[in-house]
Amino acid sequence: MTDTTGTREGSAGNALGGNPLWGDDWPRVRALWSLDETVLHLNHGSFGGVPTAVREEQDRLRAEAEDNPDAWFRRLPARIAAARTELAGVCGAPVEAFSLVLNASAGTTSALASLPLREGSHLLLTDHTYGAAALAAARFARARGASVRRLEVPLDAPAEQVLRLLEEAVDERTGAVLLDQISSATARTFPVAGAAAVCRERGVPLLVDGAHAPGMLDGPADCGADFWVGNLHKWACAPRGTAGFAVSGEHRGRVRGPISSWGEEEPYPAAFDQQGTWDATGWLTAPLSAALLGGLGWERVRAHNAALAEYGQAVVCEALGTAPARVADPAPSMRLVPLPPGTAGTFEAARALQCALVERAGCETAVTTWNGRGFLRVSAQVYNRPGEYEVLARGLREVLS
Repeated sequence: MTDTTGTREGSAGNALGGNPLWGDDWPRVRALWSLDETVLHLNHGSFGGVPTAVREEQDRLRAEAEDNPDAWFRRLPARIAAARTELAGVCGAPVEAFSLVLNASAGTTSALASLPLREGSHLLLTDHTYGAAALAAARFARARGASVRRLEVPLDAPAEQVLRLLEEAVDERTGAVLLDQISSATARTFPVAGAAAVCRERGVPLLVDGAHAPGMLDGPADCGADFWVGNLHKWACAPRGTAGFAVSGEHRGRVRGPISSWGEEEPYPAAFDQQGTWDATGWLTAPLSAALLGGLGWERVRAHNAALAEYGQAVVCEALGTAPARVADPAPSMRLVPLPPGTAGTFEAARALQCALVERAGCETAVTTWNGRGFLRVSAQVYNRPGEYEVLARGLREVLS
Protein backbone atom coordinates (compact mmCIF):
# COMPACT_ATOMS: atom_id res chain seq x y z
CA MET A 1 0.00 0.00 0.00
CA THR A 2 1.53 3.31 -1.07
CA ASP A 3 1.73 6.01 1.59
CA THR A 4 0.63 9.34 0.09
CA THR A 5 0.60 11.42 3.24
CA GLY A 6 4.15 12.50 3.90
CA THR A 7 4.83 13.64 7.48
CA ARG A 8 1.91 14.57 9.72
CA GLU A 9 3.71 17.38 11.63
CA GLY A 10 1.06 17.80 14.28
CA SER A 11 -1.86 18.95 12.13
CA ALA A 12 -4.23 16.43 10.59
CA GLY A 13 -4.59 18.64 7.55
CA ASN A 14 -0.89 18.66 6.55
CA ALA A 15 0.49 16.73 3.58
CA LEU A 16 -2.53 14.48 3.14
CA GLY A 17 -2.71 14.90 -0.61
CA GLY A 18 -5.79 15.05 -2.77
CA ASN A 19 -8.50 12.53 -3.49
CA PRO A 20 -8.02 10.61 -6.74
CA LEU A 21 -11.06 8.48 -5.88
CA TRP A 22 -13.25 11.56 -6.37
CA GLY A 23 -11.35 13.67 -8.88
CA ASP A 24 -9.71 17.02 -9.33
CA ASP A 25 -12.70 18.95 -8.01
CA TRP A 26 -12.46 17.30 -4.58
CA PRO A 27 -11.14 20.47 -2.80
CA ARG A 28 -14.40 22.19 -3.77
CA VAL A 29 -16.36 19.31 -2.27
CA ARG A 30 -14.31 19.34 0.95
CA ALA A 31 -14.94 23.08 1.25
CA LEU A 32 -18.67 22.40 1.58
CA TRP A 33 -17.97 21.33 5.19
CA SER A 34 -16.32 23.48 7.86
CA LEU A 35 -15.05 20.55 9.91
CA ASP A 36 -12.17 21.18 12.30
CA GLU A 37 -9.01 20.55 10.27
CA THR A 38 -6.86 19.76 13.31
CA VAL A 39 -8.44 16.29 13.53
CA LEU A 40 -9.43 13.67 10.97
CA HIS A 41 -13.16 12.99 10.90
CA LEU A 42 -13.33 9.28 10.11
CA ASN A 43 -16.54 8.49 12.01
CA HIS A 44 -19.26 9.93 9.83
CA GLY A 45 -21.40 6.89 10.62
CA SER A 46 -22.00 7.99 14.21
CA PHE A 47 -22.91 11.67 14.13
CA GLY A 48 -22.68 12.73 10.50
CA GLY A 49 -21.45 16.12 9.40
CA VAL A 50 -23.61 19.12 8.47
CA PRO A 51 -22.56 21.20 5.44
CA THR A 52 -21.78 24.83 6.10
CA ALA A 53 -24.63 26.14 3.91
CA VAL A 54 -27.12 24.06 5.89
CA ARG A 55 -25.76 25.33 9.21
CA GLU A 56 -26.04 28.91 7.96
CA GLU A 57 -29.66 28.33 6.88
CA GLN A 58 -30.40 26.86 10.29
CA ASP A 59 -28.96 29.95 11.93
CA ARG A 60 -31.10 32.16 9.69
CA LEU A 61 -34.24 30.24 10.64
CA ARG A 62 -33.38 30.38 14.33
CA ALA A 63 -33.04 34.14 14.05
CA GLU A 64 -36.42 34.28 12.31
CA ALA A 65 -37.97 32.32 15.18
CA GLU A 66 -36.50 34.68 17.76
CA ASP A 67 -37.52 37.80 15.85
CA ASN A 68 -41.19 36.80 16.06
CA PRO A 69 -41.88 33.59 18.02
CA ASP A 70 -45.65 33.81 17.57
CA ALA A 71 -45.43 34.02 13.80
CA TRP A 72 -42.81 31.26 13.78
CA PHE A 73 -44.92 28.71 15.63
CA ARG A 74 -48.09 29.70 13.80
CA ARG A 75 -46.49 28.89 10.46
CA LEU A 76 -44.38 25.95 11.62
CA PRO A 77 -46.79 23.01 11.03
CA ALA A 78 -47.22 23.91 7.37
CA ARG A 79 -43.46 24.27 6.90
CA ILE A 80 -42.82 20.93 8.57
CA ALA A 81 -45.42 19.29 6.32
CA ALA A 82 -43.64 20.69 3.27
CA ALA A 83 -40.24 19.45 4.50
CA ARG A 84 -41.46 15.94 5.25
CA THR A 85 -43.05 15.76 1.80
CA GLU A 86 -39.63 16.40 0.25
CA LEU A 87 -37.86 14.02 2.62
CA ALA A 88 -40.32 11.22 1.92
CA GLY A 89 -38.93 11.18 -1.61
CA VAL A 90 -35.35 11.02 -0.31
CA CYS A 91 -36.26 7.96 1.76
CA GLY A 92 -38.42 6.29 -0.86
CA ALA A 93 -41.63 6.41 1.18
CA PRO A 94 -45.16 7.44 0.14
CA VAL A 95 -45.97 10.90 1.50
CA GLU A 96 -49.00 9.57 3.38
CA ALA A 97 -46.81 6.98 5.14
CA PHE A 98 -43.98 9.30 6.18
CA SER A 99 -43.47 11.43 9.28
CA LEU A 100 -40.51 13.07 10.95
CA VAL A 101 -39.10 12.16 14.37
CA LEU A 102 -36.05 13.28 16.34
CA ASN A 103 -34.02 10.11 15.74
CA ALA A 104 -34.31 6.41 14.99
CA SER A 105 -34.83 5.67 18.68
CA ALA A 106 -37.91 7.94 18.75
CA GLY A 107 -39.42 6.13 15.78
CA THR A 108 -38.63 2.75 17.30
CA THR A 109 -40.33 3.84 20.53
CA SER A 110 -43.49 4.91 18.69
CA ALA A 111 -43.60 1.68 16.71
CA LEU A 112 -43.11 -0.57 19.72
CA ALA A 113 -45.68 1.36 21.75
CA SER A 114 -48.30 0.75 19.05
CA LEU A 115 -47.83 -3.04 18.90
CA PRO A 116 -50.50 -5.10 20.66
CA LEU A 117 -48.04 -7.51 22.26
CA ARG A 118 -49.78 -10.24 24.19
CA GLU A 119 -48.56 -11.69 27.46
CA GLY A 120 -46.19 -14.58 26.88
CA SER A 121 -45.20 -13.45 23.38
CA HIS A 122 -41.71 -12.33 22.40
CA LEU A 123 -40.01 -9.66 20.34
CA LEU A 124 -37.50 -11.25 17.99
CA LEU A 125 -34.28 -9.40 17.23
CA THR A 126 -30.75 -10.39 16.27
CA ASP A 127 -27.40 -10.20 18.04
CA HIS A 128 -26.54 -7.34 15.64
CA THR A 129 -29.38 -5.12 16.91
CA TYR A 130 -28.36 -1.62 17.94
CA GLY A 131 -28.03 -1.38 21.72
CA ALA A 132 -30.55 1.42 22.24
CA ALA A 133 -33.13 -0.41 20.10
CA ALA A 134 -32.59 -3.57 22.13
CA LEU A 135 -33.15 -1.61 25.33
CA ALA A 136 -36.39 -0.18 23.94
CA ALA A 137 -37.55 -3.67 22.98
CA ALA A 138 -36.80 -4.92 26.49
CA ARG A 139 -38.74 -2.05 28.07
CA PHE A 140 -41.90 -2.64 26.05
CA ALA A 141 -41.68 -6.40 26.39
CA ARG A 142 -41.52 -6.13 30.19
CA ALA A 143 -44.48 -3.75 30.25
CA ARG A 144 -46.63 -6.21 28.28
CA GLY A 145 -45.54 -9.39 30.07
CA ALA A 146 -43.61 -10.43 26.97
CA SER A 147 -39.92 -11.20 26.47
CA VAL A 148 -37.07 -10.57 24.04
CA ARG A 149 -35.62 -13.39 21.99
CA ARG A 150 -32.22 -12.89 20.40
CA LEU A 151 -31.41 -14.63 17.12
CA GLU A 152 -27.71 -15.31 16.51
CA VAL A 153 -26.64 -14.43 12.97
CA PRO A 154 -23.03 -15.16 11.95
CA LEU A 155 -21.12 -12.15 10.65
CA ASP A 156 -20.47 -13.92 7.36
CA ALA A 157 -24.00 -15.28 6.91
CA PRO A 158 -25.27 -14.38 3.40
CA ALA A 159 -28.79 -13.10 2.84
CA GLU A 160 -30.16 -16.56 2.07
CA GLN A 161 -28.90 -17.93 5.39
CA VAL A 162 -30.25 -14.94 7.31
CA LEU A 163 -33.70 -15.53 5.84
CA ARG A 164 -33.56 -19.25 6.65
CA LEU A 165 -32.66 -18.46 10.25
CA LEU A 166 -35.51 -15.96 10.41
CA GLU A 167 -38.02 -18.44 8.97
CA GLU A 168 -37.01 -20.99 11.59
CA ALA A 169 -37.20 -18.47 14.44
CA VAL A 170 -40.58 -16.84 13.74
CA ASP A 171 -43.27 -18.92 15.42
CA GLU A 172 -46.72 -18.58 16.98
CA ARG A 173 -45.26 -16.74 19.99
CA THR A 174 -43.49 -14.06 17.92
CA GLY A 175 -45.22 -10.74 18.52
CA ALA A 176 -42.97 -8.69 16.21
CA VAL A 177 -39.54 -8.74 14.56
CA LEU A 178 -36.99 -5.94 14.85
CA LEU A 179 -34.28 -6.04 12.18
CA ASP A 180 -31.46 -3.67 11.28
CA GLN A 181 -31.22 -2.59 7.66
CA ILE A 182 -27.55 -1.76 8.24
CA SER A 183 -26.10 -2.84 11.57
CA SER A 184 -24.16 -0.32 13.59
CA ALA A 185 -21.63 -2.48 15.43
CA THR A 186 -20.95 -4.85 12.54
CA ALA A 187 -21.49 -2.63 9.46
CA ARG A 188 -23.41 -5.20 7.43
CA THR A 189 -26.66 -5.01 5.50
CA PHE A 190 -29.60 -7.29 6.16
CA PRO A 191 -32.16 -8.57 3.61
CA VAL A 192 -35.04 -6.51 4.96
CA ALA A 193 -37.26 -6.88 1.87
CA GLY A 194 -36.98 -10.67 2.13
CA ALA A 195 -37.60 -10.47 5.86
CA ALA A 196 -40.72 -8.39 5.21
CA ALA A 197 -42.04 -11.13 2.93
CA VAL A 198 -41.36 -13.80 5.59
CA CYS A 199 -43.08 -11.75 8.31
CA ARG A 200 -46.03 -10.88 6.10
CA GLU A 201 -46.58 -14.56 5.33
CA ARG A 202 -46.55 -15.37 9.05
CA GLY A 203 -48.73 -12.39 10.02
CA VAL A 204 -46.00 -10.88 12.20
CA PRO A 205 -45.21 -7.11 12.15
CA LEU A 206 -41.69 -6.13 11.06
CA LEU A 207 -39.91 -3.02 12.33
CA VAL A 208 -36.83 -2.11 10.27
CA ASP A 209 -34.17 -0.01 11.98
CA GLY A 210 -32.67 1.85 9.03
CA ALA A 211 -30.63 4.28 11.11
CA HIS A 212 -27.75 4.27 8.60
CA ALA A 213 -29.80 3.80 5.45
CA PRO A 214 -30.92 7.26 4.19
CA GLY A 215 -28.28 8.57 1.84
CA MET A 216 -26.29 5.32 1.87
CA LEU A 217 -29.01 3.26 0.17
CA ASP A 218 -31.41 4.30 -2.57
CA GLY A 219 -35.03 4.46 -1.38
CA PRO A 220 -34.47 2.49 1.84
CA ALA A 221 -38.00 2.85 3.22
CA ASP A 222 -39.40 1.01 0.19
CA CYS A 223 -38.77 -2.43 1.71
CA GLY A 224 -42.23 -3.68 2.59
CA ALA A 225 -41.84 -3.38 6.37
CA ASP A 226 -44.71 -2.46 8.68
CA PHE A 227 -42.52 0.21 10.26
CA TRP A 228 -39.28 1.74 9.01
CA VAL A 229 -37.16 4.38 10.70
CA GLY A 230 -33.95 6.02 9.50
CA ASN A 231 -31.67 8.84 10.63
CA LEU A 232 -31.18 11.66 8.15
CA HIS A 233 -28.29 13.14 10.13
CA LYS A 234 -25.88 10.40 9.09
CA TRP A 235 -25.37 9.72 5.37
CA ALA A 236 -27.88 12.35 4.23
CA CYS A 237 -25.93 14.97 6.25
CA ALA A 238 -28.98 16.66 7.77
CA PRO A 239 -28.75 18.43 11.13
CA ARG A 240 -28.87 16.06 14.09
CA GLY A 241 -32.33 15.49 15.50
CA THR A 242 -33.81 14.63 12.10
CA ALA A 243 -35.10 11.17 11.18
CA GLY A 244 -37.78 9.67 8.96
CA PHE A 245 -40.49 7.28 10.13
CA ALA A 246 -42.61 5.30 7.66
CA VAL A 247 -45.70 3.39 8.76
CA SER A 248 -47.78 1.00 6.65
CA GLY A 249 -51.51 1.70 6.30
CA GLU A 250 -52.85 -0.85 8.74
CA HIS A 251 -50.82 0.61 11.63
CA ARG A 252 -51.37 4.34 11.07
CA GLY A 253 -54.52 4.48 13.15
CA ARG A 254 -52.71 3.19 16.25
CA VAL A 255 -49.28 4.80 16.07
CA ARG A 256 -48.72 7.89 18.20
CA GLY A 257 -45.93 10.43 18.35
CA PRO A 258 -43.30 10.10 21.07
CA ILE A 259 -44.54 13.39 22.57
CA SER A 260 -48.26 14.04 23.12
CA SER A 261 -48.94 17.56 21.92
CA TRP A 262 -51.54 19.60 20.01
CA GLY A 263 -51.34 17.34 17.00
CA GLU A 264 -52.40 14.29 19.00
CA GLU A 265 -55.84 14.01 17.43
CA GLU A 266 -54.70 14.72 13.88
CA PRO A 267 -54.51 11.79 11.47
CA TYR A 268 -51.09 10.31 10.73
CA PRO A 269 -48.67 11.74 9.64
CA ALA A 270 -49.81 15.26 10.63
CA ALA A 271 -50.07 14.05 14.23
CA PHE A 272 -46.26 13.93 14.35
CA ASP A 273 -45.72 17.49 13.09
CA GLN A 274 -46.28 19.24 16.42
CA GLN A 275 -43.85 18.17 19.14
CA GLY A 276 -43.92 21.24 21.37
CA THR A 277 -41.58 24.23 21.33
CA TRP A 278 -38.36 22.40 20.45
CA ASP A 279 -36.02 23.67 17.72
CA ALA A 280 -37.45 22.33 14.42
CA THR A 281 -34.89 24.05 12.16
CA GLY A 282 -33.12 20.74 11.55
CA TRP A 283 -36.27 19.31 10.00
CA LEU A 284 -36.76 22.40 7.84
CA THR A 285 -33.18 22.41 6.52
CA ALA A 286 -32.81 18.65 5.98
CA PRO A 287 -34.11 18.96 2.38
CA LEU A 288 -31.25 21.40 1.70
CA SER A 289 -28.72 18.79 2.87
CA ALA A 290 -30.26 16.19 0.58
CA ALA A 291 -30.28 18.64 -2.33
CA LEU A 292 -26.61 19.48 -1.78
CA LEU A 293 -25.58 15.81 -1.91
CA GLY A 294 -27.94 15.23 -4.81
CA GLY A 295 -26.17 18.06 -6.62
CA LEU A 296 -22.92 16.14 -6.29
CA GLY A 297 -24.69 13.10 -7.74
CA TRP A 298 -26.01 10.41 -5.41
CA GLU A 299 -24.53 7.60 -7.50
CA ARG A 300 -21.14 9.29 -7.57
CA VAL A 301 -21.26 9.94 -3.81
CA ARG A 302 -22.15 6.31 -3.03
CA ALA A 303 -19.56 4.86 -5.41
CA HIS A 304 -16.87 7.13 -3.95
CA ASN A 305 -17.76 6.28 -0.36
CA ALA A 306 -17.75 2.54 -1.05
CA ALA A 307 -14.35 2.70 -2.77
CA LEU A 308 -12.87 4.89 -0.03
CA ALA A 309 -14.22 2.72 2.80
CA GLU A 310 -12.72 -0.34 1.12
CA TYR A 311 -9.40 1.47 0.73
CA GLY A 312 -9.43 2.54 4.37
CA GLN A 313 -10.14 -1.01 5.50
CA ALA A 314 -7.30 -2.36 3.36
CA VAL A 315 -4.68 0.14 4.53
CA VAL A 316 -5.54 -0.31 8.22
CA CYS A 317 -5.56 -4.10 7.92
CA GLU A 318 -2.17 -3.96 6.21
CA ALA A 319 -0.75 -1.87 9.06
CA LEU A 320 -2.03 -4.38 11.62
CA GLY A 321 -1.07 -7.43 9.61
CA THR A 322 -4.64 -8.76 9.72
CA ALA A 323 -7.23 -9.79 7.16
CA PRO A 324 -10.43 -7.76 6.69
CA ALA A 325 -13.43 -8.96 8.67
CA ARG A 326 -15.47 -11.58 6.83
CA VAL A 327 -18.72 -9.67 6.58
CA ALA A 328 -21.47 -10.83 4.25
CA ASP A 329 -23.05 -7.91 2.41
CA PRO A 330 -20.95 -5.14 4.00
CA ALA A 331 -22.45 -1.68 4.33
CA PRO A 332 -21.53 0.39 1.26
CA SER A 333 -19.93 3.28 3.16
CA MET A 334 -18.57 1.40 6.20
CA ARG A 335 -16.13 -1.49 6.68
CA LEU A 336 -14.89 -3.52 9.66
CA VAL A 337 -11.30 -4.09 10.70
CA PRO A 338 -10.82 -6.87 13.28
CA LEU A 339 -8.70 -5.74 16.21
CA PRO A 340 -6.22 -8.10 17.88
CA PRO A 341 -7.84 -10.65 20.22
CA GLY A 342 -8.43 -9.15 23.66
CA THR A 343 -8.58 -5.59 22.31
CA ALA A 344 -11.77 -3.53 22.78
CA GLY A 345 -13.78 -6.55 23.86
CA THR A 346 -16.01 -4.46 26.12
CA PHE A 347 -17.78 -1.15 25.67
CA GLU A 348 -15.43 0.52 28.17
CA ALA A 349 -12.32 -0.82 26.44
CA ALA A 350 -13.63 0.23 23.03
CA ARG A 351 -14.29 3.75 24.30
CA ALA A 352 -10.79 3.94 25.81
CA LEU A 353 -9.20 2.98 22.48
CA GLN A 354 -11.39 5.47 20.64
CA CYS A 355 -10.23 8.25 22.98
CA ALA A 356 -6.58 7.19 22.63
CA LEU A 357 -6.80 7.46 18.84
CA VAL A 358 -8.07 11.03 19.17
CA GLU A 359 -5.47 12.06 21.72
CA ARG A 360 -2.43 10.37 20.15
CA ALA A 361 -3.25 10.24 16.44
CA GLY A 362 -5.79 13.03 15.95
CA CYS A 363 -8.33 10.61 14.45
CA GLU A 364 -12.03 10.52 15.33
CA THR A 365 -13.10 6.92 14.73
CA ALA A 366 -15.63 4.30 15.78
CA VAL A 367 -14.42 1.32 17.81
CA THR A 368 -17.20 -1.23 18.18
CA THR A 369 -17.72 -4.39 20.21
CA TRP A 370 -19.75 -7.35 19.04
CA ASN A 371 -20.06 -10.63 20.92
CA GLY A 372 -16.92 -9.86 22.92
CA ARG A 373 -14.78 -9.03 19.87
CA GLY A 374 -13.42 -5.57 19.10
CA PHE A 375 -13.49 -3.92 15.68
CA LEU A 376 -12.53 -0.63 14.12
CA ARG A 377 -15.46 0.57 11.99
CA VAL A 378 -14.20 2.54 9.01
CA SER A 379 -16.57 5.20 7.64
CA ALA A 380 -16.16 7.20 4.44
CA GLN A 381 -17.89 10.37 3.29
CA VAL A 382 -17.07 12.67 0.39
CA TYR A 383 -15.12 15.08 2.60
CA ASN A 384 -12.62 12.27 3.40
CA ARG A 385 -9.58 11.29 1.32
CA PRO A 386 -7.24 8.27 1.15
CA GLY A 387 -4.36 9.90 3.03
CA GLU A 388 -6.49 10.24 6.16
CA TYR A 389 -6.80 6.47 6.50
CA GLU A 390 -3.04 6.11 6.15
CA VAL A 391 -2.65 8.42 9.15
CA LEU A 392 -5.22 6.32 10.99
CA ALA A 393 -3.38 3.10 10.11
CA ARG A 394 -0.10 4.37 11.52
CA GLY A 395 -1.77 5.83 14.58
CA LEU A 396 -3.68 2.65 15.39
CA ARG A 397 -0.55 0.55 15.04
CA GLU A 398 1.33 2.87 17.38
CA VAL A 399 -1.46 2.99 19.96
CA LEU A 400 -1.84 -0.78 20.02
CA SER A 401 1.89 -1.34 20.30
